[in-house]
Amino acid sequence: MTSAPMASGSLTSDPVAAAPTAPAPDPATVAGPDASGVLLRCRTLVRPALAEAVGQLHPWTGEMAAFSLGWRDAGGTPDPGASEGKGVRQALAVLGAEAAGAEGRVAVAGAVAVELVHAFSLLHDDIMDGDAMRRQRETVWKAYGTGPAVLAGDALFALAVQTLAEAPDVHTGPAVRRLCDALSALVRGQAEDLCFEDRPWTGPGAVRPDEYRAMAEHKTGALLGCAAALGGLLGGAPDGTVTALDLAGRHLGVAFQAVDDLLGIWGDPAVTGKPVHGDLRQRKKTYPVLAALASEGPAARELAALLEAPGGTDGRTAARAAALVDRAGGRAATLEEARRQLATARARLRSVPLAQVAARDLDALAVFLLHRAV
Repeated sequence: MTSAPMASGSLTSDPVAAAPTAPAPDPATVAGPDASGVLLRCRTLVRPALAEAVGQLHPWTGEMAAFSLGWRDAGGTPDPGASEGKGVRQALAVLGAEAAGAEGRVAVAGAVAVELVHAFSLLHDDIMDGDAMRRQRETVWKAYGTGPAVLAGDALFALAVQTLAEAPDVHTGPAVRRLCDALSALVRGQAEDLCFEDRPWTGPGAVRPDEYRAMAEHKTGALLGCAAALGGLLGGAPDGTVTALDLAGRHLGVAFQAVDDLLGIWGDPAVTGKPVHGDLRQRKKTYPVLAALASEGPAARELAALLEAPGGTDGRTAARAAALVDRAGGRAATLEEARRQLATARARLRSVPLAQVAARDLDALAVFLLHRAV
């Protein structure tokens, strides 16, 4: 890391009116009463403002936004059975403010902004990766078309900045600048990730695990760090505390990405909403694969030959590749990386004085992110 070693139905003008005010926790988020309770509490606090913000959008982009957030189906009908995601970023914003000794409500504008940025990034990421499914249903571009999904993502992006810029807070200017910095880092990380696709699996031009780690800090860690830091900033925390919250979130983001990479190969489709061995079917350069190839043993060489072979990757080939990644140590190395990043994130949080209850909740959330499915 750079920061430390290491579609029928009518349109509606109110696309979120029927969204529940206190959503039930996603089963995938329940890793113990502390983590699930923290996530639910923060989502409940942020939901009214998030719904109000999305309600400002054009009815069509608002409908797509509500679909992407799990509130409605592709025809604009309320969909209480859909997954709304974990709400990790909005929780980090709320907890950042509470860690500074303020009430969580002072960070709601920041929480809404980071949640909207996250939703925007998922819409565009699904298009770039060609992913047809997310959270066990069609992605926005599959349901509405590529052009409309791009437009909806753009609308969410603009709404995020507007929401934070209009917050009546003395810290609004620095908060907007911090959000813009995180957006720039996120785009940089996505660019790096896409460029990895054209690089070879082996040889001097191969993607190294440390390059992937830096990409994950930008693509995933920057927004998590921004969320926690925005909460601290809006809560009146001193600069040292805001910086510590930002760095903790960045390390947490790399751990989060490492766990996602494990789930992308070995995750339960009933939980991930994606096919088993999905990342290997798409030949994605994820941390487990890169770590396995870097081991340079017999399994690594066989894996490289398999990945470099022309043609597509069917289920049997993907299963063989997954077994080779495991045998070459890629799975163990990724889990160890996630644990190391989590330990560093927790150390960052312990390096500054934080309100006791909020510090406990932040720690519970951090541990949950590592153990949610591995």
